Amino acid sequence: MSKRVVTLYALAGAALLAGAGTYAFAGESGNTGSTGPEVTKASVAYVAPTADKDGSLTFTARVSDDSGVRNLKVLAWPASMAPAPDAEDMAHVESATCEPSGRSGDKAALCTYTVKVTSAEAAESPKGAWHVGVLASAKDGGRTFAPKAAGFTVKG
Repeated sequence: MSKRVVTLYALAGAALLAGAGTYAFAGESGNTGSTGPEVTKASVAYVAPTADKDGSLTFTARVSDDSGVRNLKVLAWPASMAPAPDAEDMAHVESATCEPSGRSGDKAALCTYTVKVTSAEAAESPKGAWHVGVLASAKDGGRTFAPKAAGFTVKG
């Protein structure tokens, strides 16, 4: 997996996707009286690399907040990793690309993050369950951290 996804943990790659989940999260902000953004329809898809073509890991989610969406940070991590990443760790990872939902007056965005996976990275990847953690930030400063926004399995 690209160093962009694994900056904090020096993890190596993802391999074969066996399953993915869809989850929804809402969180609290540090601001009094304000809740954090809601993350819904989170999913992950993996395309394995081949001998002549890189693969990819793609995470998508709908993020909404009354004040609007500032960004969504994304990190894929193996379930066997201890300790699990926390919200502060997410400051060191890349953001997804978030596009407005297109509905007039809607304060939601569709966020997508894609990273390439080489054959070498896939071969060195920890096997077993993986999670995708996210940190959603709203324009009013509200935040939602979901360490297990989606999941997949890396097979040996």
